[in-house]
Amino acid sequence: MFRKFLLLLLPAACCCKPVLSQTDSAFARSVVDTLTGTYFWGRGYTNNGMQKAAAYLEQQFRNMQLQPLNGKAFTQPFSYPVNTFPGAMEVSINGKKLQPGVDYIVAPQSRGVKGNGSLVPADTNQFVNPAHRIMVMKEDKLTWSAEQEQADFTLIQLDKKRFPETPQTITADIDNKMVHSFATANIAGVVKGTLYPDSVIFITAHYDHLGGMGKDTYFPGANDNASGISLLLTLARYYAQHPQHCSIGFICFAGEEAGLVGSKYFSEHPLVPLKQIRFLLNLDLEGTGTEGITVVNATEYPAAFAQLQAINNKAGYLPGIKARGKAANSDHYWFSEQGVPAFFLYTMGGIKAYHDVFDRGATLPLDHINGLSGLLKEFVKRLAQ
Repeated sequence: MFRKFLLLLLPAACCCKPVLSQTDSAFARSVVDTLTGTYFWGRGYTNNGMQKAAAYLEQQFRNMQLQPLNGKAFTQPFSYPVNTFPGAMEVSINGKKLQPGVDYIVAPQSRGVKGNGSLVPADTNQFVNPAHRIMVMKEDKLTWSAEQEQADFTLIQLDKKRFPETPQTITADIDNKMVHSFATANIAGVVKGTLYPDSVIFITAHYDHLGGMGKDTYFPGANDNASGISLLLTLARYYAQHPQHCSIGFICFAGEEAGLVGSKYFSEHPLVPLKQIRFLLNLDLEGTGTEGITVVNATEYPAAFAQLQAINNKAGYLPGIKARGKAANSDHYWFSEQGVPAFFLYTMGGIKAYHDVFDRGATLPLDHINGLSGLLKEFVKRLAQ
């Protein structure tokens, strides 16, 4: 069913095809602007956002004439449970109607609720309506996520700067739907190596984000991670025209925001033997860079990290490269746990929007994409040799 759904969406995705003659930065910008638009609705769990993004990426791989990684299809289907909010999303506190995503968010594990009543203070920042099992918490920043389980209560998180007064009454109409088997897919393609086709360098990035919270609010996910996908597609376009000695593979993971689900599935059901992976470069949060980049697993692979630094020191692609140790903070993790050499690279500095409605394409600078692209091309060239 997922495959059929992708094919139905391909005509819509084709209209979003970037122009291949653009420079790296302009091409990346077109990808970010496309993926953060309302059509893809945050690449999440409502309005078919993630499925539409998968269809778009599959079409890009076809346009670039990549080969399916498993020789049959670009998709690797899988499923997992997730709590979603497809319908009503209305909250009023002290008689004031609040704006979802800006004034408040509903915690991702929350159940749906419809009712009104008073709020009893539990402390200075927490307020409870026992009758409807609603909790209201004041927060310094609203940061949403995805959750694979549903709780037996509803948690509403308020931005304390926008709502400084003490919550006393609440009216809520919140619709949730627990999807026990959400169908999605990793998208994987390859440019075969000219001398060593069975030795693969992988470039990976997750394409999913948080989707929508109600019918009118979605989380664009520009830096996280339309930016990483834009860089991956930039490199895929390049390697499709410049094959290397070994194969260059590209995986766009689904389900990262729900707990690195797609990369875990791939690592447990690899489309190529893991021992054939020469190195894996995971791209996540690539939209800034005024303070350079950080490399996770740098201390695990010091020789490779030293080589990356040497390239940058000579060419000056980025303001700097910082080392970080092992961390389970993106899709590289499951591979390195199984002995695959892997780096996770992310940019630093610039805007701080993260997992909120303000992570938009219009405010994402992407001012170091060309530098990142140049650095990775040189690093991959050395790895491929």
